[in-house]
Amino acid sequence: MTRPTPNLLARAVMCALLPAALAACDVDPATRAATDATAPADTRVAADGQPIAGDASGAVASGEAPGVPGTRGGPSSTLPVAPGSTAGNAQTPAPADADAEVAITPPGKTAAADADLADDSPLRLQVLLERAHFSPGEIDGKGGSNTRRALAAFQKAHDLTAGETPDEATWAKLNEDDAPILVEYTLTADDVAGPFRDTPDEPEDMAKEDALPYTSVEEKIGEQFHASPALLAELNPDASFEVGETITVPYVAPAARLPAASKIVVDESEAVLQLQDDAGKVVAQFPVTTGSAQFPLPIGDWKVTGVARDPVWHYDPELIAGSDPDDEKAEIPAGPNNPVGTTWIDLTKEHYGIHGTPEPSKIGKTESNGCIRMTNWSAAAVAKIAKPEMEVVMQR
Repeated sequence: MTRPTPNLLARAVMCALLPAALAACDVDPATRAATDATAPADTRVAADGQPIAGDASGAVASGEAPGVPGTRGGPSSTLPVAPGSTAGNAQTPAPADADAEVAITPPGKTAAADADLADDSPLRLQVLLERAHFSPGEIDGKGGSNTRRALAAFQKAHDLTAGETPDEATWAKLNEDDAPILVEYTLTADDVAGPFRDTPDEPEDMAKEDALPYTSVEEKIGEQFHASPALLAELNPDASFEVGETITVPYVAPAARLPAASKIVVDESEAVLQLQDDAGKVVAQFPVTTGSAQFPLPIGDWKVTGVARDPVWHYDPELIAGSDPDDEKAEIPAGPNNPVGTTWIDLTKEHYGIHGTPEPSKIGKTESNGCIRMTNWSAAAVAKIAKPEMEVVMQR
C-alpha cells in the first residue's frame, strides 16, 4: 500500500459499520483533523450546457491524491490542524452571493425521458427536493422513508401543509425550480477511467490495497449524480457506459449554494442532519445513520474542529466489536469505498465525527457506531460550510 505522507493526506481514525463487525472510532491526537483550503464548488453547467463532471458531491474535481486513483478532493491543499485550532487555512462559509454564478441553468439538452415523467413522479419529487437542499439521500425513483422525511422538512421550512405526498401548494413551491429533471450526459475519459475493482470485506485485506476506488463506472456515475446504479440502469437499459456514450442522468445541480448556517443539528429519532440559521430555521436537511445500542449517539452540544478530505481509516482490533484480538492494526487507504467514505468532519467529542459511506443506499436505514454517517455527496456538501468552532447539537 502506498502510504500518503501526512502533509498530503489528513490522517484520522474513523468509525464505520463493517460487514463483519461494528467499528469504534479513535483519533490520532497529533493529526486529529484537517481543513481544506479550497472546498470544491457546486456542480455547474458548462458553456455547451453539459453538467460538469465532478466528484461524488457533484463538485468539480480539484486534483487526485497521489497513490489514490479514482478519488478526489485536492489533498495537496490540506494541512494538519490541531484540535480546536482556527489556523489560517480553516474553511469558512462563503458569503451568500459569492457563488451566484453557480445558480441552476437549464442544460443544453433535456433527456427524452424527461417528457415521460408524470407531474407527481417520485423521481421528480426526489430530484426537486435534492436541488432544494432537502435531500432524500440516494435517488432511486421510488421514494421511501428518507424521501418522506425530506418532504416533511421542506414543507415545514416553507410553511406548507405537511403530508406524506405533496399537495398542490407543495408542488407549486417545488416547481418554482423549473429546470429539467433528467438530462443527457456524455461520458468522458475520466468518467470511465479506472481502476475499478471489488472492495475487500475485511480490514486486513483492505489494507493490502493501494486505494479503495469505485467498483464500476456505474457506481462512480451514480455517486456523481446522487443516483442508485439501479436507477441508472433503468434510465439507460441499453447503455454500455463507455467513453463518448450519451446517457440519461438526474439533473441534481442545486438551485443555489447551500444557505449560510450557524448550527448543525443531528436528530436521532428522525435520522436526519439539519443545517439551521441564527433564528433556528432549517435551511437544509440530509438523511443520516446514527448510533447503536453499543455505540450510541453522544447526545449533547459539540463543535466542529476541522474537515479531512479522502481520509485514511486506522483499523484497531481493540476498538472493533467481535474482531479477532490477534489481528494487527492497519491503515485502510483512501477512496470512495473506504469505510468512512470521502469526507470526515471532526468533532470535539473524542472519537466521533460526521463522515461519508461506501453504501449510500443504507443511509437512514441501518445502525452506525455512534458517528454520523451520510452519503459521500451529502458529507461533502456539509463540509463546504463547516468550520472550526461551528456548533453541533445531537438530540433524540
